[in-house]
Amino acid sequence: MTQAIRLLRQHKVSFTPRPYKYAERGGTETSARELRVEEHLVIKTLVMEDEQKKPLIVLMHGDREVSLKNLARQIGAKQINPCTPKTADNLTGYQTGGISPFSTRKPLTIYVEKTIFALDKIFINGGKRGFLIEIEPNTLKTVLNPTAVEVGIDR
Repeated sequence: MTQAIRLLRQHKVSFTPRPYKYAERGGTETSARELRVEEHLVIKTLVMEDEQKKPLIVLMHGDREVSLKNLARQIGAKQINPCTPKTADNLTGYQTGGISPFSTRKPLTIYVEKTIFALDKIFINGGKRGFLIEIEPNTLKTVLNPTAVEVGIDR
């Protein structure tokens, strides 16, 4: 059982485990194909940092990318960049490719693409590679208390 699953159970959140065959560097395209769901419903957990190296998480649709300029502007930062995999792993306690926003090692500010809340269900990492969980998007609000942003762009 992962730390993410422990936290969800602690909050009495209903979820469906969705294991799949993990592929190195396969990303959301692979998980969506393996689970036979639209990639738009698969939510990426992206660990980033501002110009002062303050880390944060952005939750984004699998088929979209984050506009780093728009994100910086919306959160009042000068610059946002992705963290290195090693930094992301150290901050979250999870392994890159299996990073969940739930129960990270260090408390991180979480931002979520606003349009995610319009979906009926989402598939998000459950805390290890090859393991997504199916949940209602409002679970993000109740468990993580994220800030909604509009930073998604077509890739």
